[in-house]
Amino acid sequence: MNTPGTSAQGGGALELPPFSLDVQALDLGSDVKAVGCELVETENREPVRGKEGAEIWSAIFLALAGSESYVVDFFSHVDRVREFCKSRGIALREAAERCVVLPQPNQAELRQLFERFEGETFGIRAGTRLQSVDAALEADLSKRGLDAYQQSYVHHTFCAICEPQDGWVTLLSESLWPSEVIRRLRPAVQRFDVHIARPN
Repeated sequence: MNTPGTSAQGGGALELPPFSLDVQALDLGSDVKAVGCELVETENREPVRGKEGAEIWSAIFLALAGSESYVVDFFSHVDRVREFCKSRGIALREAAERCVVLPQPNQAELRQLFERFEGETFGIRAGTRLQSVDAALEADLSKRGLDAYQQSYVHHTFCAICEPQDGWVTLLSESLWPSEVIRRLRPAVQRFDVHIARPN
């Protein structure tokens, strides 16, 4: 929940939620608008990993995308991604030589992807532009990885750089500022007992 904590029984100390999501504007240069999201265990500030982390991140991205189309982009270890998706019946599109795109995975599939590829860096795009294939961007992803997002994020609701092992996501977006990110996420993370904060 987005509450500071509740009093522990028998004492005046606060019992904080087990997880914290820090949402803050990032300074990546004057021409780039970005928000950082860090998911950590409240007590020790370690990244939330494994099954719990995957469940929370999958809920976060469905809430951020809302009713818009979204895709997951992989640009490294694509053979492993292909095998994993094939074995689980997850739809996949061959986008470029070293880029595969997963169109609109459901929450269960998204959770599996976050859990299985926790040690990888991958991308998620959302927006109306995804109703057609962006071959130029996907070819650029194949060559330059997620650096390709820097030129194209303005055409999407967001382009996200996901680093689950570090508990970190960078959202490149012209329309999602920290307060809007928090507004969209608050209902989605409430069931996980996540405290949302905006660090200074």
